[in-house]
Amino acid sequence: MKLNQTIVFISLLLLTSCGLKPITSEYAFVKTDFEKIELEKLGNGNILIYNGANVFHKIDNTARLNVWIDDKPLGQIKPNEYVIINMKNGKYTFKVLHKDVVNMRSEHVVDINEQTKIIKIKPNITSNKLEVTNELPENFGKFSYAEKS
Repeated sequence: MKLNQTIVFISLLLLTSCGLKPITSEYAFVKTDFEKIELEKLGNGNILIYNGANVFHKIDNTARLNVWIDDKPLGQIKPNEYVIINMKNGKYTFKVLHKDVVNMRSEHVVDINEQTKIIKIKPNITSNKLEVTNELPENFGKFSYAEKS
């Protein structure tokens, strides 16, 4: 009986220890008054940033990403969420954090220009990955716009 309780307690501790506290965004999110996000409506400064976490990170609650751009908090992007912000052309430093028992931090320099439309950020086992894809994910219909916190 005590062994079962100990196992349950340790399991709950591991699942809740991976929870990442959200950060408050200092960015103005672009209002999405259009019902469907289309690639043609992005670019020229309007950048869609999404969390492309896979199922393994979603299961254990390690898929939440806190993102800073040039040391200014963008906020937390949960799995299957996206934001649209307006960015001027130039180089930006993205700092990304997710929690997987320990804090996994990464830093990425991104060159934004008129053709930049979509940035995918996702946690991986040892850090985070960021890439300019300029393509919507296949299952984008299941994504939702992140609430500004």
